[in-house]
Amino acid sequence: MVQVPGTGRRKGDRSRPRADRPVAGTDPVATVLVDTPLAHLDRPFEYLVPADLAEDARPGARVRVRFSGRDHDGFVLARRASAQHEGRLALLRRVVSPEQVLTPAVVRAARQVGDHYGGTLADVLRLAVPPRHARAERSVPPEAEEDPSTQDAPVPVGSSGEEPWDAYPAGPALLRRLRTGGSPWAAWLALPAQPPERDWTAAVAGAVAATLRGGRGAVVVVPDHRDVDRVVAALTRLVGADACVRLTADLGPEARYRAFLKVLRGHARVVVGTRAAAWAPVRDAGLFVCWDDGDDLHQEPRAPYPHVREVLRARAGVEGAGLLVGGLTRDVTLQAWVGQGVLPDVLPAPGVLRSAAPAVVVAGEGHQQDRDPGAATARIPSVAWRALRDGLERGPVLVQVPRQGYVVSLACQDCRTPVRCARCSGPVGVPAGTGGRRTPACRWCGTPARPGQACRSCGSPRLRASGMGELRTAEELGRAFPSVRVISSGGERVVPEVGAEPALVVATPGAEPWAPGGYGAVVLLDGWRLLDRPVLDAGVEALRRWCTAASAARPADAADRPRVVVCGVPPHAGVPAVEALVRWDPVRLASEELAERTVLGLPPVRRHLVVRGSLQGAREVVDALVAAGHLALGEPVADADGQAVVVLREADRPVPSDPGPEGLISADVRAVRAARSARKSEDAVRLVLDGAEGAF
Repeated sequence: MVQVPGTGRRKGDRSRPRADRPVAGTDPVATVLVDTPLAHLDRPFEYLVPADLAEDARPGARVRVRFSGRDHDGFVLARRASAQHEGRLALLRRVVSPEQVLTPAVVRAARQVGDHYGGTLADVLRLAVPPRHARAERSVPPEAEEDPSTQDAPVPVGSSGEEPWDAYPAGPALLRRLRTGGSPWAAWLALPAQPPERDWTAAVAGAVAATLRGGRGAVVVVPDHRDVDRVVAALTRLVGADACVRLTADLGPEARYRAFLKVLRGHARVVVGTRAAAWAPVRDAGLFVCWDDGDDLHQEPRAPYPHVREVLRARAGVEGAGLLVGGLTRDVTLQAWVGQGVLPDVLPAPGVLRSAAPAVVVAGEGHQQDRDPGAATARIPSVAWRALRDGLERGPVLVQVPRQGYVVSLACQDCRTPVRCARCSGPVGVPAGTGGRRTPACRWCGTPARPGQACRSCGSPRLRASGMGELRTAEELGRAFPSVRVISSGGERVVPEVGAEPALVVATPGAEPWAPGGYGAVVLLDGWRLLDRPVLDAGVEALRRWCTAASAARPADAADRPRVVVCGVPPHAGVPAVEALVRWDPVRLASEELAERTVLGLPPVRRHLVVRGSLQGAREVVDALVAAGHLALGEPVADADGQAVVVLREADRPVPSDPGPEGLISADVRAVRAARSARKSEDAVRLVLDGAEGAF
């Protein structure tokens, strides 16, 4: 531990001199984690506890301390009888709140997460503990007392919630271990196209109910607030409304802190929320659930940029709890964990999966080519029109469009060369809400295109739409089905739910409204746009988005299969993601992708770091990491704004088979951050390990 200099009285210091403030008689030394962004000070510091603060300055409480000539917030980590440092110690300035908001288990997990991502403990705790709100603190009842007689009390509902797990051979054993106090870890592939009483939300509720029967709590983390609503509704039907609390970042400061305190004080045993809920201090946690771990909403955009999957893995390991990571598809990182033996598979029975999976038709393939020669090139071929028409007889139908807006991009009518802005060279499209004129403009800088602008390649003034968004698609479908209601969902206009009446729903990936009765048909347009994304996970992510939409389809009758049409993709035998969709085999795609990355040394087999910042700062970081043995995949080159992006691969040295929390490159990243912090480097550099930065 390190002494903080400056125990004497300073100008403007309103605290009493040290001689006037006697220290606590019992455990007078507090170790405090100071909230500072300086990486080289990522360690606890010792302070003396004044006698008048002895009762409130408990481990986990917020305090104010003098640090480097300024007052800083901090957390008391521990109290002890003697100091490890032999010099003089400063006094705690005051206790902000005696509420012990930081639990020992959260501290240990936060340290693991910070080490894994090369970050600091203070950065992780800023994500884990919400800011204090005094009114919320007063409004929550005092800490709930433990009642041993309620530990084994049954869940207050007639249904056990186990029925959705009957379709999985390992499902009953998983629930049995949760009921009896076990801590199973599992990678779960959920069945698609299920009714509400047997879908993934019902399965999650069943696992949580089994955990509650075992006398323990649970944390469920889902991508967005619409998923939160569905899971909470399923839990309410099964365990009652008082058992769980919502915890999302968009609640607002007071509501979020109130929900946090309800969990901390023991008034709620189950937390359901977005990534903000991953750190919820549930008492005696028995299960942590992450749904759809491949969704980029699970990636924290603030330093040290942790993924929810890693956070829950650390917490489950520290607290001896179960871990359930599930989805309709399989992320490559999760498949790597399965291959390493970290998580066993929980898969549907093959026969059950074949009967539940939608019947996927690839437009323009096989006999479709003979019936409609233009199906391979038409944006909405005849097979898609027929599927929409037949589906509207049973209820709503869903059309997924990869991009939002009206006309996303324009191209030359004659040579197909994309139209570029004359000012910044950005893509030119037709924005939404431009009225009847529909004036083309740059999507980057907003500069309107010149009337009659000639093609840079062939000189033709004629333009065509090369990329249509959901608004233009909805407009075209509305003209084709004039008597049917058209609903557009995407961007800032996300529709949460649709009814059972016929409607044409056009949505972007992730914005598909939930249809409780299912969609009569699902059409996936412009599939090539998802496959052509310049990122490492393009195929796996395309399959995830397609399966999310396709799983919302429902069959016409019990003996039928839901119908899905995918348009704008090559024949499925030549594209692994399309083949996985047709066969409904996401585990196979993830396994094949993992095998390829193993040979090539790509994530998650080898960890990669994205360095983004000024040219000078990026070079400084890259040089230091290369000197430590890591490989730079290119040289820092500044763009027009003076920013550089470089990817580094972890050194070719033996690495542990376990995916975390420690790693070779993470320790070197921490060292680089600490060195730059100690030198007070002015060039801001963003260092992201294992992040979805789009750089691969």
